[in-house]
Amino acid sequence: MRRLPQVLLGAAVGVLLVSVITACVTNQSAIGRVVMAMNDETSSLPETTRQELDRFARVYDTYVDDASDRERLDYFNFAYRRVRANYVYEIDDAKLISEAIAGVKEEHAEPGSMPAEKLVESALHRMLKGLDPHSSYLNAEEFRDSFANTKGEFGGLGIQITMEEDLVKVISPIEDTPAERAGILAGDLITHCDGISIKGKSLREAVRLMRGKPGDPLVLTVRRKGVEDFDVRIVRDIIEVKSVRHRVEGDVGYIRITRFNEKTKEGIIAALDDIRGTAGAGLKGVVVDLRNNPGGLLSQSVVVADAFLEGGKIVSIKGRNGRDERAFYADDGDEIAGVPMVVLVNQGSASASEIVASALQYHGRAVIMGRRTFGKGSVQTIMPMPLEGALRLTTALYYSPANQTLQALGVSPDINLYAEENEDVATGTTREADLPGAIPAQMNDAHLKRPRIAEAKCPEIGEAKDKMLGCAIEYLHAANQEAFLKRFVATAGQS
Repeated sequence: MRRLPQVLLGAAVGVLLVSVITACVTNQSAIGRVVMAMNDETSSLPETTRQELDRFARVYDTYVDDASDRERLDYFNFAYRRVRANYVYEIDDAKLISEAIAGVKEEHAEPGSMPAEKLVESALHRMLKGLDPHSSYLNAEEFRDSFANTKGEFGGLGIQITMEEDLVKVISPIEDTPAERAGILAGDLITHCDGISIKGKSLREAVRLMRGKPGDPLVLTVRRKGVEDFDVRIVRDIIEVKSVRHRVEGDVGYIRITRFNEKTKEGIIAALDDIRGTAGAGLKGVVVDLRNNPGGLLSQSVVVADAFLEGGKIVSIKGRNGRDERAFYADDGDEIAGVPMVVLVNQGSASASEIVASALQYHGRAVIMGRRTFGKGSVQTIMPMPLEGALRLTTALYYSPANQTLQALGVSPDINLYAEENEDVATGTTREADLPGAIPAQMNDAHLKRPRIAEAKCPEIGEAKDKMLGCAIEYLHAANQEAFLKRFVATAGQS
């Protein structure tokens, strides 16, 4: 399997390094010299854009505690140019600046009282938050923390989150972490942290409330569909995410991928080696479990898909107006030589998980089973800023081998396993398309008719009594798909 540059997905996708350019200009900040140098690499700004920047400058001068400090204003202008030039869609200057100004004013500070650094940080947080659910400004501390997720070890509770209706929404708990052990579920809303209300706080502020020293307890107040709000006590810990777990269930290999991080490649190689060695020629099939896998590194998702494909496109990335397309292809060589596969997915399978599932589905290499995936098909690029911090900016969309964007659509299983007929309504399930400000889908697949099976009919596997895994194994043991469906299918319907 070939090496690929690591492109961050979910927490971050890729790193665009910004060089600090020096210039022999007196009475100008280092950032100011960088901004001036940018004039050489980008076309001159339109008059309307300059007017909007001047509008922000007037607000800056009104609220900053030292109007002679122009460095942070230069910092804002630099960030603004980067957003304007690189966001996945062209955006209105007036909208961007209005969001930035709203970020300043929501601090409710007196004129002439705000430190320049805090003023600009508040402006950038609000401006990027207004773009989509995954773009954000990272201050110095948050920028450092962004690397921890990709290394497979970080401190915290072990949950992948977003914001919904001013509350923290759990996309999925990470397997074998304090949050999962405490019973936190995908779709849970967190309303309070140690009695402090989340309402009205930004995602950044909510994360800070949940962050703390390993060993320190935290009480979360959880809102869950169908029950009264309740408290959950969780002890913070160092989260060591074991990317890949595996075992052999009789004559079927089982591979669980919890997250795509720097340890995934070595994990998938070790898993396949052990499964081949244990099962030998009697290997009947392989189940790859991507349920509640929130994503991670693009490069590692390509490695996993490549392991099971003989060739062909895995995924492509397209920036603004379809420009700067990059495509990733599988090399020759299926590591399990065509042994049948089932991939398990659900509404917590996002980003890199969807890349793997869509590629294996398109090439007919695996049957996708479970529930429609989350639909997080956008690419975030981390752009370090001069001096400190970074922009986490949506710069492109992912496209399946069929040239269809995954954004807000996700992957529809070949065989849908449902718990209730109107499951999303019954459980309050949220997907990418439901998030405020989400980039909309460019198509729909309502025309697809896929078999639907009641999960309750599936046999239970292991101590977890895993019914989805039970159906996956039964599928691999069936003579063919028709024989499997005759046994399990209840109705034929839309997935």
